Amino acid sequence: MDLQVSFFLLFTLFTAGHSLSCYECMGLTGSCAGQTLKRCPIGFSKCMSLSTAVQAGDITAKVKAKDCAADCVSGSMNFGIVKNSIACCNTDQCNAQDAPDASNVPNGKTCYSCDGQSCLNILSCAGSEDRCIKATGNFGGQSMVLKGCVSKSICDATTSVSDVQGVSCCEGNLCNGAKSVTQSFLFLCCSLISFLLLH
Repeated sequence: MDLQVSFFLLFTLFTAGHSLSCYECMGLTGSCAGQTLKRCPIGFSKCMSLSTAVQAGDITAKVKAKDCAADCVSGSMNFGIVKNSIACCNTDQCNAQDAPDASNVPNGKTCYSCDGQSCLNILSCAGSEDRCIKATGNFGGQSMVLKGCVSKSICDATTSVSDVQGVSCCEGNLCNGAKSVTQSFLFLCCSLISFLLLH
């Protein structure tokens, strides 16, 4: 009996006590220099690192973020004024390095994108962005559309995003349609990013 209790306690010590540890930060100035180490909650089995660049007219911003993730896929998304690069891994402290910035090297693919006024803009895809994406959502009674370039891995992961009625990906130049919608798409973009970070 004592041997069984000892074995059970030893087993519990080695299995129940381990959870993934990841770095976390929210670098609103483009750096994760102040990152800290954290233990991930139960159910969070991956570490992620995100690099976001925003270019809207004369406004330029870069954000770096790291955290635990329940699920995560590596890849990039390009919506014209917002570019994201996501790196995911599943071992302790594997997100020590920042996610690389999204590639600016065109790959020959083109997709439509929206700028808040029109969805007729033609965007040159770059790096691993081999698909076009279109997403629609309803925020505060206003319909919004988001279009751009995306990696296949992210397309496969974004089949259900809260507050977003339809996410569809397609192959081929300009396959995500030219229909114009006149609402801002930043809320929809934030929903997609939040889904990727928290899913």
